[in-house]
Amino acid sequence: MRYKTILVTGAAGFIGFHLSKELLKRRFNVVGLDNMNHYYDVSLKQSRLEILMREPNFSFLKIDLEDRVAMEWMFDNHEFDIVINLAAQAGVRYSLKEPHTYVDSNVKGFMNILEGCRYNKIEHLLFASSSSVYGANTKIPFSPKDGIDHPMAIYAATKKANEMMAHSYSSLYGLPCTGIRFFTVYGPYGRPDLSLFLFTKAILEDKPIQVFNHGDMSRDFTYVDDVVEGLTRIMLNPAKPSTEWENDPSRSYAPFRIYNIGNNKPIELNKFIEIIEETIGKKAEKEYVGMQDGDVQRTYADVDDLEKDFDFKPTTPIEEGIKKFVDWYREYYNV
Repeated sequence: MRYKTILVTGAAGFIGFHLSKELLKRRFNVVGLDNMNHYYDVSLKQSRLEILMREPNFSFLKIDLEDRVAMEWMFDNHEFDIVINLAAQAGVRYSLKEPHTYVDSNVKGFMNILEGCRYNKIEHLLFASSSSVYGANTKIPFSPKDGIDHPMAIYAATKKANEMMAHSYSSLYGLPCTGIRFFTVYGPYGRPDLSLFLFTKAILEDKPIQVFNHGDMSRDFTYVDDVVEGLTRIMLNPAKPSTEWENDPSRSYAPFRIYNIGNNKPIELNKFIEIIEETIGKKAEKEYVGMQDGDVQRTYADVDDLEKDFDFKPTTPIEEGIKKFVDWYREYYNV
């Protein structure tokens, strides 16, 4: 049996690292791509990459998605069966400061992914979207069957653009494409700009934490292992055309599909902080502030289609996931 070769972009990133580890464990060949940018501490990315580089079936390419020449070279010199695009400029708040960076990476870079897949007979393209695309939607839980016409930040707009671009390639060239809307993914080796990392660091250092919208927020926090399990199930089942697409934006007459991967159990921000405090064994000093521009008050994932099509939904309790993160943080940073 020939094991498939999978391109994972953003392999030194949070989700890309965990996914690559699991794929290697399952004996796939993985080519990891990352530009190792300085959006956050590069040493954390290097630590993830060092773990992956120990595996004989892993190879690494330091390439920018938006570097068209380098991307063409990569596709010309490698044979991929499946492409999983997790590389992107992430973060809602940073997009208010550096909008051009988001267009370069998330739009121009994604175009290079689509062109590479188009000309190289890729079996299935999975790509990261985001719960941010739901924007100003008030109907909850957020369903892939709902419209996403009111993004609230350029980051969300670029992710919606990715979905539209992928659909056009699916329609024109028969490229099977599946977009995954992630909901606040957390866990060991997580991004330093996300709330769990920020809160844990501040509490351990006896520094105040900022509680946005005076605590009146909730998030559908999703443990990274659940996300990886969802991705591995979806990747081996390329999107197929549907006859029931006209009133369902998550489907198409083309081989195109959209899924949410979220815990389906949103938690209030104040409760989230309480669990971190209990896990660490120390109270947080809280600084209550207003809502941040581009942010949303609540997220809540409808995962009915994920459960129906793949017999899977995230199950990791928030208490268990936070403990695993805090244990990792203490060990990694020796605190």
